Amino acid sequence: MDRVFEIPEEPNVEPISSLEEDVTRGTNPRFTFPFGILFSTFLYCGEAAAALYMVTIYRKNSETYWMTYTFSFFMFSSIMVQLTLIFVHRDLAKDKPLSLFMHLILLGPVIRCLEAMIKYLTLWKKGGQEEPYVNLTRKKMLINGEEVLIEWEVGHSIRTLAMHRSAYKRMSQIQAFLGSVPQLTCQLYVTLISAEVPLDRAVLIVFSLISVTYGATLCNMLAIQIKYDEYKIRLGPLEVLCITIWRTLEITSRLMILVLFSATLKLKAVPFLLLNFLIILFEPWVKFWRSGAHMPSNIEKNFSRLGTLVVLISVTVLYAGINFSCWSALQLKLADSDLVEKGQNWGHMGLHYSVRLLENVIMVLVFKFFGVKVLLNYCHSLIALQLIIAYLTSIGFMLLFFKYLHPLRSLFTHNVVDYLYCVCCYQHPRGRVENSEPSVDAEAGQSIV
Repeated sequence: MDRVFEIPEEPNVEPISSLEEDVTRGTNPRFTFPFGILFSTFLYCGEAAAALYMVTIYRKNSETYWMTYTFSFFMFSSIMVQLTLIFVHRDLAKDKPLSLFMHLILLGPVIRCLEAMIKYLTLWKKGGQEEPYVNLTRKKMLINGEEVLIEWEVGHSIRTLAMHRSAYKRMSQIQAFLGSVPQLTCQLYVTLISAEVPLDRAVLIVFSLISVTYGATLCNMLAIQIKYDEYKIRLGPLEVLCITIWRTLEITSRLMILVLFSATLKLKAVPFLLLNFLIILFEPWVKFWRSGAHMPSNIEKNFSRLGTLVVLISVTVLYAGINFSCWSALQLKLADSDLVEKGQNWGHMGLHYSVRLLENVIMVLVFKFFGVKVLLNYCHSLIALQLIIAYLTSIGFMLLFFKYLHPLRSLFTHNVVDYLYCVCCYQHPRGRVENSEPSVDAEAGQSIV
């Protein structure tokens, strides 16, 4: 469960005795208004309403092709959202017919939002006074550069709100990468070939773009929480702003390049894009089969082997959807019970951005030299240059975040800049170093390759 409740900036801590280790008693977590839950519900309802309205417009205009795509993307993401909320809350083992009915009519996020608001208002009326705690949470914190183990008492209401926030974070990622990304790509393609932007389609594009950006930003935050689960992590406004700019530039430039490439080659672009997606989809499974490991059995204690397989397939599809449009910030490892590689793998990140940059350059060049004049009087060379610059700028913000703004950068043995320096200098001829022993810094640099 994600620890999403807040603690003071300068926590009031009291040392308590322990036979094993020094534990510091922290103040009880403060309950906060669930803005994230409201915002996720607003995005879900807004994008769903805009998509359904566009379906009716396409139907009136006898554009069956675009109507089918728009409705399919909406339905697939909505069903996956309902399954995600049911899975996180474990509703199948509970007697909640109203909640299950709301999920059945694709309004599960609405009823969940109401439940979270009722729980928050109930706690607020009590003045934040919780019933006796139901469990203790221990996390490490970096205070003045030193690790301190802090223990909190977590009450039932705050734990329930934390579960709601955790569910909505995952829901937002499902909606973003399995619904909003294909929906945004489809609507941008229709806009490009029709050379017009009606208001109804513009509203759907805006909702999809906000959903994708929000989902990608949450992807980074969740990745940090998963990799450093034993630490209490706080992201300030500057860190969040840097991640948002990085993800916005990365996704918008990538999707625009895909749209222009598809508009240039039309059906000929489908094999290239499909092969790209399938490689990402089957890469974790190939590594799993080659490792000879067994399927993890402790993902959920009540799951059968078939249920575990369904969960693994769903996670892999989400992983492929994220990596198709941006970096997932995590490396999937199906043989592990946590399903992710918790180490800071700079090589995986460098390989992803190198391959994506090469792909984007190739697709932009195809658009520049073979693209039809679909963009009115705009210069294709200028558009291609701007898109590549936007993608490179996103990489720059990514390096800025990991070098200076990552909340736990002091724990890195080597930073991303060290890795890039090592890769660039690895091919350096050793013959130039005559009769000299390698320095300690050089040995440390080579050890991370």
